[in-house]
Amino acid sequence: MLKNLSNLKTIWYCFFLAVCYLSGFSQNKEDYRYLVDSADFYIDTDSKKALSFLDSIPNPIEQNIKGKLADYYAIKSLIHDDYKEYSKMYQCDILALKYAEKEKNYMVAGQASLDLFSSIYFVKKDSSAYKYLVKAKEYFDLSNYPHGVLEVQQMYAYAKFMNRDYNGCNELILNHLNEYKNVKDDAYFYMFATYMLASNYIFLGNFEEAHNYFKEFKALRDNPTITEYNYFSFKASIDVSLAEQYFNRKQIDSALYYLKNSTKLKIYMGEDTMKSYYDLYANFYKNSGDIDKSKAYIDSLMTFKDKIYKNTINASFQINESLLETESELQSRNKKIFYNGILATLLFLGLILLSVFYFIFYRKHKEKFTSFNKQNSNLSYLKSNNEQLTVKILGLEGYIRSLKKEVKLISTIEGLDKQREQIKNLYKNLHINSSTLLDKSESHLDLVNDLNVDFFKKIKEVYPQLNNSEVIICYYLFIGFKNKEIAVFLNSSVRAIESKRYRITKKINLEDSSLIQHIKDTIKPS
Repeated sequence: MLKNLSNLKTIWYCFFLAVCYLSGFSQNKEDYRYLVDSADFYIDTDSKKALSFLDSIPNPIEQNIKGKLADYYAIKSLIHDDYKEYSKMYQCDILALKYAEKEKNYMVAGQASLDLFSSIYFVKKDSSAYKYLVKAKEYFDLSNYPHGVLEVQQMYAYAKFMNRDYNGCNELILNHLNEYKNVKDDAYFYMFATYMLASNYIFLGNFEEAHNYFKEFKALRDNPTITEYNYFSFKASIDVSLAEQYFNRKQIDSALYYLKNSTKLKIYMGEDTMKSYYDLYANFYKNSGDIDKSKAYIDSLMTFKDKIYKNTINASFQINESLLETESELQSRNKKIFYNGILATLLFLGLILLSVFYFIFYRKHKEKFTSFNKQNSNLSYLKSNNEQLTVKILGLEGYIRSLKKEVKLISTIEGLDKQREQIKNLYKNLHINSSTLLDKSESHLDLVNDLNVDFFKKIKEVYPQLNNSEVIICYYLFIGFKNKEIAVFLNSSVRAIESKRYRITKKINLEDSSLIQHIKDTIKPS
């Protein structure tokens, strides 16, 4: 029986481990999340070093950096952006958003939503991307990011800027310009605003306002909250825009001045700025009569345009493929989670059923074990009393032998009168000893116990305050003896028996009902 219980416990434990594993309770031996923090530290200054930290995280990534997956993919997105790997950047933004929602990392979720808007709207020209701006605001609100609203506002303005809606862009920015300027912990907001304002006024032909905001822009050069790459990238764009507008106005010297300034920042130029740069130099040398240099810039421009075109087409296709792959991956993951959930539920139900079975099985065997112990106790009790009864019987046999000897001795006495006197004395002794014969042992209770073991055990449990002589009287009453019969059997007087019955009623607090009936109602031996 004990072996069966042990086997059940083993099965129960195995089920528990299986449910825990499928429910995601298994723990990793090593935590690699510190590598994500290290990558985050270097992302603004050294993308290559940041990538090396991320690449040091072993597979499976999902298990080894739980709680940091959103940060991991957000950093990877920035690295792919630096390397102009836009399709990979897009895919990382999708994953960053997915895990940010799971981890409730709303700051990363908001930033990933902004990046997805840029990728979809500016590459695919798909207006459905605006849903990500709505999401970004919701996530920033949940994260309590104080500048979240400004981030979204500027993205709306930038969309108008890229669509050449310069007046619309200016209107959005000027309504919140003081808010951008008052953000002291991140001057990027004001720098980005002045960059767009300066560029807008350049394209609108308002050079006075353009230079005013360009001056505001350049005043931020040494602000510690601004990264060098962002500043020089925006400045190169403004320089090329000014050069282009001055060239169109035939102000060649001013155009050349800003062209030369932009040449120093060539490595920071974006694709649109680089196209304008090559085109402007080609026209400049053509206008000055240097056809060879003009052709060289035209060739460079064509090569660059072809490269951009291929990159744009590839990026568009790769984004579509990434969308399909990501959707397929999400469906596959959801199916896996669904089936794992079903399996975990079935195992859990199996565990419950097994626990119920184990409880019933254990209880049933416990009852059998209790019954066995009770029977064993009774047998031991009977064995002990039987041994005492054997001693009593041996004593009784010895007494009978002594009587036989005495009768034999009387028969040898001469004289009838003397024999009658001896017989009379023998009868008198028999009358006295007959009622006390059974009390020759240590306790009369030991003999009568054999008649009903359960009665004496139960009455001792219910009324432990009764002594042995009182218990014997209760027993005789239980089996139907009257006071006179009990008195004869115990070699006592009827008055003494009545007195003992009265004491018994007082001890058990019995007032109204009969003692005999009370004993029969209360003590019901099995």
